[in-house]
This record gives sequence, C-alpha cells and structure tokens, in this order.
Amino acid sequence: MTRIAHLSTAHPRRELRVHLKQCNSLAAAGFEVYFVVADGKGDETIGKVNIVDVGLPAGRRDRFFVAPWKLFRRAAALNASLYHFHDPELLPVGLVLKLRGAKVIYDSHEDVPRSVLSRDWIPAQLRGIVSAVFERFENFIARRLDRVVGATPFIAERFRLAGCHALAINNFPLLAEISHSPERIADGDGICFLGGISQVRGVREIVSALDQTDTRLVLAGPFDREETRAELEALPGWRHVDYLGVVDRNSALAAMGSAAVGMICYLPEPNHTQAYPNKLFEYMAAGLPVIASDFPLWRQIVTEADCGICVDPTDSDQIANAITELMSNPARRLEMGRNGIRAVLSLYNWSTEEQKLIGLYASTLMLPPPSGSTSSH
Repeated sequence: MTRIAHLSTAHPRRELRVHLKQCNSLAAAGFEVYFVVADGKGDETIGKVNIVDVGLPAGRRDRFFVAPWKLFRRAAALNASLYHFHDPELLPVGLVLKLRGAKVIYDSHEDVPRSVLSRDWIPAQLRGIVSAVFERFENFIARRLDRVVGATPFIAERFRLAGCHALAINNFPLLAEISHSPERIADGDGICFLGGISQVRGVREIVSALDQTDTRLVLAGPFDREETRAELEALPGWRHVDYLGVVDRNSALAAMGSAAVGMICYLPEPNHTQAYPNKLFEYMAAGLPVIASDFPLWRQIVTEADCGICVDPTDSDQIANAITELMSNPARRLEMGRNGIRAVLSLYNWSTEEQKLIGLYASTLMLPPPSGSTSSH
C-alpha cells in the first residue's frame, strides 16, 4: 500500500477539503493516508485516516516559524512516497521534502499574493511589497515541486503561467451532503451566514441590512479579531442576529437546514472576485437560494442555475431588498432551492473532483489507478 501524507499547521484534523474530501477519498482508493496537523489534540485514527499531531502553536509567530519544522520532523519520519501540503508557510518544508527525494504537491487554497492586499494586520503601505515578494518566493518553490493543486481554476491558471504543473481541484460539496428535500426551505426561518467572519466578507453590510427587513440572521464561525465582533455588535441590526459561535460540521449543516436563504456577500477584494467560494455551492447543495456578490464569475453561476439573487455587496439597501424579495416569496425560494440542488448534482459536486485527485496521484507516483473503490461522497 502506498503511503501518503497531507500536511497542515493551519487546518483542523476534520477540515472539510483536506480530511473529509481529499484524505477520505484517497483512503477509499487504496492509499495509506496520514494527516499531520498542529491542533494539540493528539494522535488518533479517524476511519481510515491516521492523524499525527505536532501540538498547537503558541501564537502566530510560532505557527509560521516553529510549527512547520516540528511538522517536518514528524512528516519525514513517516517516509511517505508523496507529501501534499496545504499552507503557504509550509513551502520551505515542501522544498526540503522534495530535495530528500519525495514526491511533493502544494495545494493552494487561495490566491495568497492577492489576499495579502487585504490583510489588515499588514501595514497598508507594505502590502504591495509583501504581495510581490511573496509571489516570487511562492512561484520559485512551486516550480520545483511535482505538482500544484489550485482550489479554483483561476489559482491553477496563475501557477501554470508561472511554469508549474498545476491542476484545479475545486472545493465542491460532497454528494452525501446534498439535500433532496428542498421543500423545507419554503418554510425556513431567516437567513444564514456560515464561515470566517471578517469585514472583507461583507458581514457588516449584511448586519446593517437586517435593520431594514426585521429578518433573523443565523451567524456561525470564528471572528478574525475581537474588534470585528465589537463593531458588529454595535450595529442596530445586531439585535436580529443569532450568533452560534464556532460550530462543527453537523451543526453547520443543521443551521443551513433551518434557514431560508444563504448569504455570501464578500466584498470585491482581489482574492474574492475570481474565487469559487465553497460556501456558495454548500448553500446550493442544502437547497438554499443564495444572495451573492455581483462578481461576473459568481453572477454567471447563480444566473445559469437560477438559484438566487446577485447584489452589490457594499450596498446594504440592495442586500435588504434582496432579502425582502426572497423572504416574501416562498414559492420562488422553493424553485431556486430546487434549481441549486440540480446544478450541484449535475456540475458542482465532489465526485468529479475526486477522480481528478486520484488520477493526479497515480500520474505523479507513476502508478496504475489504485485498486479499491473510491468513496461515494
């Protein structure tokens, strides 16, 4: 059995893309799978995936400069045939593993050079310089690895243009999580926003819109900083918010199942406009009509599927009008919910991406397709 290892200092052991999709699919395909993490919860085996824990970093500096090399020592000891890492801070680790003779894949979940431009913990006058320097550094290492996986076609194309062997493996929903009873959405209670909570994700504008609609918002996920939470709690619309905190996967699915509309109104930052947001497809899979940012790529997806309304994410009035339109029309919500499920079942699901991932491993390792059936997720 071919041993492979996924590596991350930033993602938890049950992370959706890395563990529930990639690791589980590869284990079902016949690989011996390890996931080396840094969450402080200890080693364990979950299903067919072996978790190796290097301990929780003490802070941001520890995560970037200490934890990667703790992870390297544990990963190297596995003597895996292929290492697949998921964080940009692990680029040097990936290069060292490659120089030691292993096959190495870099999985780029976001367009980091563009995301740097909206990182408020980096001084504004330095963001352009940091972005340019990091992009050169990232491309330099990525070209020396075996493959690069992009979480969107835009990211994969950027690496191809930089001279890398890159493939897009989209973060589409698991078939097992797709709703087959959208009728409940017609009777749903309010709207929901799930995921990381920050200003660039448009949560301020959504909360501001609530005061015009008297609609409840179910909000779940981590705040990027305490200041963001304080600013949102000071808004008049916050009285319409039910904040659940950071929830597990089952609770997130339950929150979507009890809502009537899914909100994804990210602001037009460089890292958003070309993204395939996982949450958009998860809302569609749950049978939720969506209110989404009116970026050309997102508009094409929503319009072709007829599964929601696109708005200017900086305009709370537009958001409020869209909420009112959908909440006042249960029949239209039901129709959009069914359309979203249909689009996910036919186009936007993990099944096709799973086959791409397994094929990528087989070609990188110069193996025949692994024996054993793949997962049915």
